[in-house]
Amino acid sequence: MKSSTKRSVIKIIAVTLCVAAGSLLAWNYSTVTATTQDTYESLEAFSNVLNLVQENYVEEVDSQKAIEGAIKGMLNTLDPHSSYMKPDDFKELQVETQGSFTGIGIEITMKDNILTVVSPIEGTPAFAKGLKAGDKIVKIGEEQTQDLSLMEAVKRLRGPKGSEVTISIFRKGWSDVKEITLVRDIIPIHSVKSKLLEPGYPYIRIINFQAQTTADFKKAFADLEKQGKIKGLIVDLRNNPGGLLDQSVKIADIFVDEGVIVSTRGRIKEQNSVFYARDNNPKYTFPLVVLVNEGSASASEIVAGALQDHKKAVIIGAQTFGKGSVQTIIPMDNGAGLRLTTARYYTPSGRSIQATGITPDIIVPSPTTMAVENDDKDDEQDKKPKYLREKDLKHHIGNGLKEDMTQKEDKTKPEEKLKTKGKTPTTKEKPQPEDLDLSKDQQLSTALTLLKGLNVFGKK
Repeated sequence: MKSSTKRSVIKIIAVTLCVAAGSLLAWNYSTVTATTQDTYESLEAFSNVLNLVQENYVEEVDSQKAIEGAIKGMLNTLDPHSSYMKPDDFKELQVETQGSFTGIGIEITMKDNILTVVSPIEGTPAFAKGLKAGDKIVKIGEEQTQDLSLMEAVKRLRGPKGSEVTISIFRKGWSDVKEITLVRDIIPIHSVKSKLLEPGYPYIRIINFQAQTTADFKKAFADLEKQGKIKGLIVDLRNNPGGLLDQSVKIADIFVDEGVIVSTRGRIKEQNSVFYARDNNPKYTFPLVVLVNEGSASASEIVAGALQDHKKAVIIGAQTFGKGSVQTIIPMDNGAGLRLTTARYYTPSGRSIQATGITPDIIVPSPTTMAVENDDKDDEQDKKPKYLREKDLKHHIGNGLKEDMTQKEDKTKPEEKLKTKGKTPTTKEKPQPEDLDLSKDQQLSTALTLLKGLNVFGKK
């Protein structure tokens, strides 16, 4: 390579990496080791490869796409939740936190480089078509999903209301891949649904944590109170994939009078934060049950862990997903965004949520219809249901409990999600949960029976 060309390519790479780091470098420049000789040598090797590709590849190469691919590859080696978002993908994320988007209605993840359904969202096209947890999405339209990033897959699944998208899925027990055509629709913007199961025993489900979740929860609760004295409340966090950190803290704060709700610990002190309860809510004396399962992740695990540690609720269901890491969203100058894992969540008692999840006080197995394919088909345990969790994802980080980290009090919120302006769109129709069948829902039935028992014996 000629010296001038070499310096030029190195300059391109250096600028790209500086832009990609964005605000992250500003947090604590002294901790960044990008100026070490080893790093420079690696950058030089990368620039050499890029130059050789540009000059010798069989077809002309788009340098910007090549560098972008390198950035994505770097982040893919970290953990399943760190990613580079192109400007369009970054806008999609901002829309998602507001809850107003159109698509097919599924929560997805990457498992063994295969796009996999975590759970369908009730009341959506995917739910109506019968998609299940563990379904492997092999193709979206005519495009293979193996090489797609999670954000790219989401972008392809979304689209205008009324438009169609065909996905090819494979499910355990099927002999071949099947094509399913779905008509995109507006995904329900309400994250809270409520219903009175029996006089005195209301049920509130939180589907995910969006900008208006706490306000919607309080309104639903107030409406239920008007229907009679509450003897016990069931809060359903099953299949809740999480969302905004501040909303999970506020939901837990409704029932926790004082003390820590959740803390975060990272490698740099700016990521160490403690979130406390505020003693400004009514005191509730009725018993509370929280339902969780394998699809309960992140923000829903924060709520369950806080209520469990403070002994404010009985947790019923199955071991949760175990997504206990904090993703900071860093806007970049070119309109893109960097989603970087920067810390772990810890419950009030100091338990790490990451890769372990929350263990219910009363374990009630989830139905086998939620189980995903067991890869070890020759094992006897293949006959037992298996569920997708954080620890099953490639490159997942550990729980960090053996690490010596100093927890610093900081009442400011880390940017788990980029703050968005404006209110979540609402509709006049009051959201209702799908028909609840206690005879088929053992977890819900157990919760209701427990609440009745607690009232009989006068226990809280």
